[in-house]
Amino acid sequence: MHKFIHITDIHLVEQGRALYGHDPGKRFERCIDSVIAEHADAAFCVITGDLAHVGHPDAYRQLSEQCARLPMPVHLILGNHDSRTNFRERFPQVPVDSNGFVQYEQAIGRFRGLFLDTNEPGTHCGVFCEQRANWLSQRLAEDDSPVLLFMHHPAFHLGIPVGDRIGLVDNEWLLAALKGHEHRVKHLFFGHIHRPISGTWRGIPFSTLRGTNHQVALHLRESEDIPGSFEPPQYAVVLLDDDSVIVHLHDFLDRSERFWLGA
Repeated sequence: MHKFIHITDIHLVEQGRALYGHDPGKRFERCIDSVIAEHADAAFCVITGDLAHVGHPDAYRQLSEQCARLPMPVHLILGNHDSRTNFRERFPQVPVDSNGFVQYEQAIGRFRGLFLDTNEPGTHCGVFCEQRANWLSQRLAEDDSPVLLFMHHPAFHLGIPVGDRIGLVDNEWLLAALKGHEHRVKHLFFGHIHRPISGTWRGIPFSTLRGTNHQVALHLRESEDIPGSFEPPQYAVVLLDDDSVIVHLHDFLDRSERFWLGA
């Protein structure tokens, strides 16, 4: 069985600064501590965007230092809070497509992992334009292997109105790229929402999870502002084999009592 780690929405700021009363750098450090202690045998780690809160260069410096502690490769993609320019200055080794978007492919066992870029400067909404979709279409046309997709923004509404307003602006180009290949996409992983959510979309299983610093409260009614919370931070432990994609959510700062259950 193939194992990897999914982390999202770490929102790093300048070192020593707080975000909503918490230090996102310390939170992320403790997340990395947990991965090293409990899942050092994972094949890789993926962080699906909002690596930084305002795209500050020092946030990417911290990210680089923490990722270097992991005994596994780390695959990074951008979220709406990120700066593509500052990210690429710190991480020139991360592949980009011919248009400069942070999109690339990575083999994951028998799966093709396709990492997408939905960042658009000047908006918190996601964008997946014709150029980005062409890259995805070309990758999908190359063979008929099973696919895992990774992106920051959800491609569809999740029933949280304030979050749905800042999702993908228009999924037309994404749908066009996926047309006829939906059955090959064995799972879609994304971030942005800061909530543990799973389900299916057009027959494609998906999952997302909480961030490492702050969360979005479960609020299914209309509201002007985003309702925040300090529910426990998470990362996901994903187990793959030929027949299944299993996603375990780990509240890595949870210190509740542990005990053995009897028969």
